[in-house]
Formats: sequence, C-alpha cells, structure tokens
Amino acid sequence: MPVKNRFAELHDEITEWRRDLHAHPELLFDTHRTSALVAEKLAAFGCDEVVPGIGRTGVVGVIKGKSDTSGKVIGLRADMDALPILEQTGVDYASKTPGSMHACGHDGHTAMLLGAAKYLAETRNFDGIAVVIFQPAEEGGAGGREMCDDGMMERFGIQEVYGMHNWPGRPLGSFAIRPGAFFAATDIFEIEVEGLGGHAAKPHETIDTTVVASHIVIAAQTIASRNADPVDQIVVSVTSFETSSKAFNVIPQRVTLKGTVRTLSDGMRDLAEMRLKKVAKGVAESFGAEARVDYTRNYPVMVNHPEQTEFAAQVAASVSGACEDAPLVMGGEDFAFMLEERPGAYILVGNGDSAAVHHPEYNFNDDAIPAGCSWWAEIVEQRLPAAR
Repeated sequence: MPVKNRFAELHDEITEWRRDLHAHPELLFDTHRTSALVAEKLAAFGCDEVVPGIGRTGVVGVIKGKSDTSGKVIGLRADMDALPILEQTGVDYASKTPGSMHACGHDGHTAMLLGAAKYLAETRNFDGIAVVIFQPAEEGGAGGREMCDDGMMERFGIQEVYGMHNWPGRPLGSFAIRPGAFFAATDIFEIEVEGLGGHAAKPHETIDTTVVASHIVIAAQTIASRNADPVDQIVVSVTSFETSSKAFNVIPQRVTLKGTVRTLSDGMRDLAEMRLKKVAKGVAESFGAEARVDYTRNYPVMVNHPEQTEFAAQVAASVSGACEDAPLVMGGEDFAFMLEERPGAYILVGNGDSAAVHHPEYNFNDDAIPAGCSWWAEIVEQRLPAAR
C-alpha cells in the first residue's frame, strides 16, 4: 500500500500550513500561536474532542473511528517548538522572529500530523480511537514529560504511542527504525573550580584554576576511554570554559566548566556521573583546589518497544516499499518520556539531501509530507482495522 492518494491531493495545503509555521517559530513552551492554530484546525477537521493546555501549551485531539469494538486507543505525537538560531535559508517564508527558527523540522512534523488528523477525521476507517498529540518544548524543555505528568495517557486512555522525526541525509520519504535503545540519555553538568587568584606574573603565589580546569577537561575524556566498556556508547563533552576574570594579567579565582554526557544505558549513565564527580574533585584536590560538580539528568534513553517497532517498520515498508535499520543516535529525544509511559515506537523519515538539523541553513523538505502523513494514518488503520 503506497503513499495515500488523499495526501497527494492535500500536499499543497499541508505545505502551506508548514510554511506558515516555519515563518512563525516559537520556543519551548511559548508555542501560543502554534498551539492555537493546531487547536483551530483540529476543531475544523471535526475531531470529537480538542483539548488545549495539556503540559502547559500542548494540544490533544481525539478522533473516533466508525466503530469501537476493539476498545483500543492509539496515540500519534508531533513536536511543535523551534530553536534559538538565526535562520540563513533565504527562503521567502523564512522566520519572521529574529533569532528563532524551525531548524529541526518540528514545523514539518506538526504539519504532517495535522494532515493525518484531517484524513482520519474525514474517513474514520478504523475500529477504535486515534489521539493526536502536539507537544511543546522538545528542544530541552521536556514537554513530553510535562504532558505525561499532566495525566495525558490516563485521561485519553492511550495504550500505544508513535512518533516520527525527519532525517537529513536519508533518501527522501524513506524510513528507518531500530528496536531497543535508539536515542541517548542527555545529561548536563557544571563544574566550578575554586583556587587562589592572583597576579599572572606570580603564579607560584596562586592556585591556578585555568591549569586545574584544563586538567579536568583532559581527565574527563578517560571516562570514555578507560572506564567505559569499549562496546558501550558514551560521549563526555566539555562545551564551555569560563573564567571569573577576563584580564590578561590575572589568574582567576574561579573557572566554570559546562558540558554534556550522552549514554545509551542506565548502567553507563550511573558510571558516567560517578566518575565525572570523582575525576573533577580528585584532580582539583591534587592541585590544592576545590571542585563542585552539579550533574543533572535530563532526557532518559529513548527505547523503542520490540513489538511496536516491528509493526511500525511493517507500516513503513507498506508506505515506501522498505524500512531500513537505523543507527544509534547520541542525540536526545524527549519522546522517551512517552515511551516510558506506554509501549510504542519512534521512526525516522528521510529528508533528502539537506543541511543537518540544528543548522541555520536547514529546512524541512515538503516533498516528505505525503510519506509522513501516510505512515501516521496507516499506523491507525492497520493497528485498528475496521470491520469488513
């Protein structure tokens, strides 16, 4: 069963929605215009229930099939928020909000799920209930957790949940997925090194925090190279090195390091946190300095459930002819919180030859719309087949 003809007919309309969203990006939970637009369209489609304000600014739409003898409820989730990046695409529908842009394709995800919702509300060729979920704050705000904490799964009786992300570099409209751990846990840390500041011409009278912090940066890399099992995946990256003085002739009293840790198992996550704290404090102590480590666990590992992953792959193959094995991804994805609440799966759809996500020249490829819409619609129609 290839891409649905209805989505070819709706392609121009869905593209217009997508480009309007692209021109008006909103960050984190401040998706007020986007959320209102989504709610308005869901109501116009004839959804049986439209509920805004789930997880602050999330929106949920309920679409009942022609029958409900199965008693099954399937959730479909798209993210809505943008990134704090200055757009450099040069398209005529570029961001009208300086410093913000849809650099990850959430405008495309939202538009595709709206397209699927319109189709499902028109046809209702399924036995059960489809719940369309539009989530804010995927980009670091844990909007998925907020919607779950708001009781979304229980309130709407969701039994399984499915998500999708466009993927630059994959052939346009193709699909890839993997069972089990898929996207990494994303933790952050801040290390404050306290020494003894002084005149740069008299280093012997100081405890030089720049030297101490530099040794911590280097030593932190041994967590991956000498503490972790080589077959396990882990990334430890120091991304910020800030001194308390900007002068040329001052050895600073304090240095603050910031960074991220990416892991694909709970055991490796525990190891990374434990070792980073010991390394930082031990190195600092060896120089006569002190190190305070603030380690924050953010998104958990996103784990696809085996049965739902196999089903999602079968649906993808029915839409595009094949579904490939996806690689592990060390980026984070807060759909992980929904997959902790309910079984489900997350899939990649090809964006073709485009700039990478989170790049100022990235743009969602509108030609991926029919494939993405078809996959979401088929998830419902194949999981909840209508009585013949």
